[in-house]
Amino acid sequence: MSGGLDTQKLGVVFKSRPDILKGIEKAADEPSRVQLFNTIADFIYEQIGGPSSSEPALKRRRVDIEPSTGKNGATSNGTAAASSADVGFESILLESILLEIKEISVSVPQRKKFDLCFTAQHLYARLPNTTAPVPGMIYAWKDIEYAFYIPVPEKTQVQHNYVLFPPNSYLSSLSKNATPSETEPLVFTVSAGAPKPGAIGGPNASAASAVSDSYSTLFHWAINKCLQAGSKGVHVVEADPTKFHSLVKQSHRPKEKAVHVKAFRGSKDGYLFFLENGILWGFKKPLMFIPLDRIAAISYTSVLQRTFNMVVEIFSNEGGDTEATEEVEFAMIDQEDYGGISEKYVIKNGLQDRSMADQRKAKLQLAENAKGGKKSADGAEGDANGAAEDDGLTELERAAKLEQQLQDDEDEEEEDYDPGSDADSDGSGASSEGDDDDDDEEAEGDEMDEEGDGDEA
Repeated sequence: MSGGLDTQKLGVVFKSRPDILKGIEKAADEPSRVQLFNTIADFIYEQIGGPSSSEPALKRRRVDIEPSTGKNGATSNGTAAASSADVGFESILLESILLEIKEISVSVPQRKKFDLCFTAQHLYARLPNTTAPVPGMIYAWKDIEYAFYIPVPEKTQVQHNYVLFPPNSYLSSLSKNATPSETEPLVFTVSAGAPKPGAIGGPNASAASAVSDSYSTLFHWAINKCLQAGSKGVHVVEADPTKFHSLVKQSHRPKEKAVHVKAFRGSKDGYLFFLENGILWGFKKPLMFIPLDRIAAISYTSVLQRTFNMVVEIFSNEGGDTEATEEVEFAMIDQEDYGGISEKYVIKNGLQDRSMADQRKAKLQLAENAKGGKKSADGAEGDANGAAEDDGLTELERAAKLEQQLQDDEDEEEEDYDPGSDADSDGSGASSEGDDDDDDEEAEGDEMDEEGDGDEA
């Protein structure tokens, strides 16, 4: 039906939404719109399992579903709700694109260049020269929980990442008990320059041109406007070097203060950003954001000559339930960054430092006992408490001192133990017996000589 609407396919796609069918029929008053609606119908028809689809049925994404109404992904009748990505196709087909920004480099959830489209209700990505949103890359403005604007570390050219967290995604990688997110965060990169001519489209392009001196001013304006309309009080949060910065010099831009700290989470390397509303870990999957109100305490462990580990104790549930906490450890942090983390962030934000808490001292004591340490648990505890009372040391230095003490005790154990001592004892014993035999033989020889002398006399 190249001359008109493909009513048969549209009827299959929107059989549960006659209101959308009527809207399409009413809006299809031009050949270009007819072609657009037919193209959309073809695409959705393939996604829901039409005969032209070559993918297995299990891999096809559902589109005929109800929108999410609950904060934690549940509908009013108790069934599992759909994510923004699943809801997108039907809910945005009739939404007008207000602003379109072309060829933006996206790294999460997919690494590719996309066109980003802004509507009154959604932000979604689509491939260049196409009309349909990319599955899994549709975000409802009302669902965005956190938004960030962060420098990309270790790049010669200045670049920034925008990070948007949909529901339940910012702590979804904390543990198996964390509530999983059906939609991954969105991370895209912009340069420090201005958008190229023709990169901005849509009815709001003229208004956007007034704030298009750079990509950052453009996206800040567009994202904050849409987030404010979502009425959740969310806004784009930036890393501020006046509030926190690393003391480690950047070789590629030595005059610029780095707002990130290098660290490892498990075997994955990444960066920690200490922000006004929490700690962001990125940029490799899985991303994590720890809000300040979910941090129970911070501890410093595995203190070595040049690095240390930071353990963040997190309330498992919203509301600060002190009975339920989980820990996440970030390793191999440079010693130079301890002062900034402790003084400018932990202390300034009133976070609890549990580096020498009873629980951690007990772990060190158990480790000492397992290694055969000379000191008893009571003695170790007394030393730790005495050191913590009034020694003029920081928590990190106390932890380092205690761990060094345990290591010294272990080294002394190894020095005291001589694996060859038993063999030496056996050897010396055998030598003593040999000496005794020689003495006996000499005594017998002397007696015989005396007897011989007597006979001669």
